[in-house]
Amino acid sequence: MVIPVALALWWRAYQLAFILFIVAGLSDGLDGFLARRFNWHSRFGAMVDPLADKLLLVVTYIMLTLTSIIPWWLTAVILGRDFIIVSGAVAYHHLVGPYDFKPTSLGKLSTFCQIILAILLIINLAMIVSIPIWLAEGLILITLTVTILSGADYVWVWGRQYLRERAKV
Repeated sequence: MVIPVALALWWRAYQLAFILFIVAGLSDGLDGFLARRFNWHSRFGAMVDPLADKLLLVVTYIMLTLTSIIPWWLTAVILGRDFIIVSGAVAYHHLVGPYDFKPTSLGKLSTFCQIILAILLIINLAMIVSIPIWLAEGLILITLTVTILSGADYVWVWGRQYLRERAKV
């Protein structure tokens, strides 16, 4: 759904983008439900599912930035946070070894804020509901703040984990 959502946003077909975003969310939810219900788990699925979710969110933010809906600096902070997390995970894997990556509470809150902001902006653009400018600006600032705090939290948590593992050697 990443490419169709991106194209719909680029073409400013916001009602279509909203429908596609909802379909992507519902299919992701169904996938998760079926995996839990029938114990359909794999390491590949555990890695790919969150990456696909993140890709949809990142592409949505990039498209909303390219079409001047959200400020570039918000997308830059979101991408920077994700780059730091992925770089840290790769470095940890090469320096220490395999890890059991679990999202932090701030990480989950950051993703939640990013999703809510994106959905509300698309709803507003699709003219389904009019979102007051003060609410959109407030959500942008909240998303920015939580994203920065989340990135710092990941650096802190995984930095401490790295130091503990290195002290064992």
